[in-house]
Amino acid sequence: MVEVLGVISTDTCCYVQIFQAGGMMMNTNQVAKLLGVSASTIQRWVKQLELPMERNERGHYHFNNEDIELLRNIQTQIQNGTLLQEIAPVPEKKVRKGTVKAIENNTELERLYSIVSELEAKVNSKADSVASYQLLQHRREIEELQSQVIELTKQVESLQSQLHEITKTTLPEKPLVFEQGKLNRKKKKFVSSLFGFLG
Repeated sequence: MVEVLGVISTDTCCYVQIFQAGGMMMNTNQVAKLLGVSASTIQRWVKQLELPMERNERGHYHFNNEDIELLRNIQTQIQNGTLLQEIAPVPEKKVRKGTVKAIENNTELERLYSIVSELEAKVNSKADSVASYQLLQHRREIEELQSQVIELTKQVESLQSQLHEITKTTLPEKPLVFEQGKLNRKKKKFVSSLFGFLG
């Protein structure tokens, strides 16, 4: 059975809201347009009259045919002059259970969990490969530095041996300056001894 609940007009078009009995759900904005009131008015009615409306997983109200008829009845009472506080409270309705949704949600959660697990494994694998690459790169750099140190050591040893050869050939074994200093002192002593009686 299909019933037409109302015609909703907007600035750009006009369309008919159709429901299958016991089936389709509407959100607050859709119901507000259907009844010609604001969404905040629908929310105020639900809260002040403590209407037992269902909420989706995000906490938003969603309404079925019975809920819309109840809101339409409240709207009619208010239009006839009844104050909102005077409207009789609505008996608690039987809670509808969404077992099929729960199964879908569990399946969806399992799918998301497997995706997250796969992503974690990929991230760990990537991190391991990056760390391995960095270790290899550091090892290459260390090996290059070691070869440079060995080359520099050889060059220093070569320069030291060349310096030793140069100094060996140019310097005499006995320092002449030191002996000349001794000779100069002996001459001074001899000369001063000769002229010492004059002084």
